[in-house]
Amino acid sequence: MTNPEASTVALISRNDESRLGTPLLVFLHGYGSNEEDLMGLSRYLPQEFTYLSVRAPLQAGPGFSWFPLSQEIDYSVDAVAQSVKDLWAFLEPIAAQHSSLTLLGFSQGMAMATSLARYQREAVSAVVGLSGFAVEAAELEIFDDAKLKANPLPLFWGRDLADPVITRDKIEFTLGWVPSHTELTSETYPQIAHSVSMEEIHDVDAFLKREVLKLES
Repeated sequence: MTNPEASTVALISRNDESRLGTPLLVFLHGYGSNEEDLMGLSRYLPQEFTYLSVRAPLQAGPGFSWFPLSQEIDYSVDAVAQSVKDLWAFLEPIAAQHSSLTLLGFSQGMAMATSLARYQREAVSAVVGLSGFAVEAAELEIFDDAKLKANPLPLFWGRDLADPVITRDKIEFTLGWVPSHTELTSETYPQIAHSVSMEEIHDVDAFLKREVLKLES
């Protein structure tokens, strides 16, 4: 499916009336990847969900990115904000057809997922972040962290403590941000580096069943 106005490209697990009223989970890929990267995870996650995987808007090598990397000359927190607003413009009418909205982001996709929750807390039921981080940009007008403090976000954060990609400053900010803004489920997975393991996906499955589907464990 595509959004002609925004030229947004996305894959959806079911695009007929059977998806209406189902919980929606949106995959947000990492830097340099594309919308096909995470869609395969859906086979290991609860089948009650409809799965939507969105392509980031900026070209990045053979793939795409949500915003420039922080060390790039054209990076700015305003670029992050614009990408978040554009993503919500695409997702809002789709999410309105579903019973809930959950975001799953890998790497830079976790930054987008947590940022969207900081922008539209009431719309987001939970976030899954894999090998990623939250954006250090509290001054952004679109971020309403006060709402998160009043209504903490259920967040699953899985990572390898020795992740070679996510820089220490990003991890330190995220570690400081999550206690007061989220109901955190934190898991670490030695030896996965900057990737995803089946053990981690099984933990994500349990998190989604508990926090979104409200199923007994």
